[in-house]
Amino acid sequence: MKLLKKQISAKDGSGLISLLPTTPEDLWHTYFSLLVLSFHSACLLRSNNTTMKLLKKQISAKDGSGLISLLPTTPEDLWHTYNLLSTSDLVRCTTLRKVSKESSTGSVTSSKVRMNLTIEVQKVEFDKDTLRVRISGPNRVENEHVKMGQYHTLTLELDRQFSIEKICWDQIYLDRIEEAIHPEKEAEVACVVMDGGGLAHVCLVTGSVTVVKGRIEVNIPKKRTGSSAHGKNAIYRAILAHIPFDKVKCVLVGSPGFLKDEFFKYLLAESQRREDRVLIENKNKFVMCHCSSGHKHEIEGLFSDPNILARVTETKLSKEIEILNKFMRLLDTNPDKAYYGYTHVQKANEELSIDSLLISDGLFRSSDVLTRKKYVSLVESVREKGGTVYVFSTMHVSGQQLQQVSGVAAILRYPLPDLDELEEIAANHEEYLNEDEEELTEEDRKQREEARLREDMEDMGF
Repeated sequence: MKLLKKQISAKDGSGLISLLPTTPEDLWHTYFSLLVLSFHSACLLRSNNTTMKLLKKQISAKDGSGLISLLPTTPEDLWHTYNLLSTSDLVRCTTLRKVSKESSTGSVTSSKVRMNLTIEVQKVEFDKDTLRVRISGPNRVENEHVKMGQYHTLTLELDRQFSIEKICWDQIYLDRIEEAIHPEKEAEVACVVMDGGGLAHVCLVTGSVTVVKGRIEVNIPKKRTGSSAHGKNAIYRAILAHIPFDKVKCVLVGSPGFLKDEFFKYLLAESQRREDRVLIENKNKFVMCHCSSGHKHEIEGLFSDPNILARVTETKLSKEIEILNKFMRLLDTNPDKAYYGYTHVQKANEELSIDSLLISDGLFRSSDVLTRKKYVSLVESVREKGGTVYVFSTMHVSGQQLQQVSGVAAILRYPLPDLDELEEIAANHEEYLNEDEEELTEEDRKQREEARLREDMEDMGF
């Protein structure tokens, strides 16, 4: 066998080799190499390098009204979409609708026609199993098939663009879009879960969702040597391609048994061989942990381990869990510094006493515009007064726990007496100040005014 050309990258091992077989044995070597390559191609690596695409953004600087066009490319994008929608929004996208036509002979035929519809949102549903968003409401732009006011249900799907028009795009909405478009900005933890059956997921965990960046499925033929190495190499390349080590503070590697440890040894050896400086310099960010399989849902369980939680300190998700635990402890030990429910939290905000505001993103999905607006105003007010705001996702366990205590809570800078008592005291004081002046004589008013004046003079030192 003659080697005519060899161009291989030292970074990722990709490249080209040109050979000239000169003996029957050379053809056997070629055949075996092609078998290995065919196995390598059977290792399906779905690259989810794309994220939500912002196609158009027309928002008024005056009142925040306008239109945004988006293209979801991952299931997580549809979760973000669900959080962007509220009643009275106008949504436009393509859809299929059954259309019936009557011929001149009186026979009726039905067919499905693809068309663009613009509906006013009255109901929004998110299917957690299929990760689909369904929107129901009346049609607001008439066309030849659907009259104005006719009801229709739109299903928002992957790789199908849609537009949302709102009366006001507030900052909570805009922050959500920014996170969907640039999930790597929010990601502080990466997770790699794998199992012996050839399945693995490489994910980024943000404060809202777990984003799948790479799915590896290795079909392992029986009695095929080198199968394990090919699977590890696919995971290695996915880690290198999809994890932003300059932003990620920790990489959790989970598997049943010792598979994770074997993979980490492979990663260290391979990074040295290839001279991958990124992996070599960030090897201390890898944390080994146990999980039952390589499925994505195993990731949620990793964060329930206190030992793992201690290793991912200073990340957004760990801070949320830590602040929620602190709130729960204060409820037991110092309840005057921990309040929940909108009425009490808003009153604490008026007293300028909120240090940390904990709020569920589910409250921003209220069908009542005024209800959503009051929570957005609360968030903005707390930030303006120097408080820290933690928005919990209901897709995480911590967000579901916060939902159980009304979805909004606050940790105060200093203890306050029972806020109900404060309200009662304020009401009594106001009643005293508004005492019926008609019952006082002119002489009584004069004496009261003189007494107040003397008190003021004494306070000033006269």
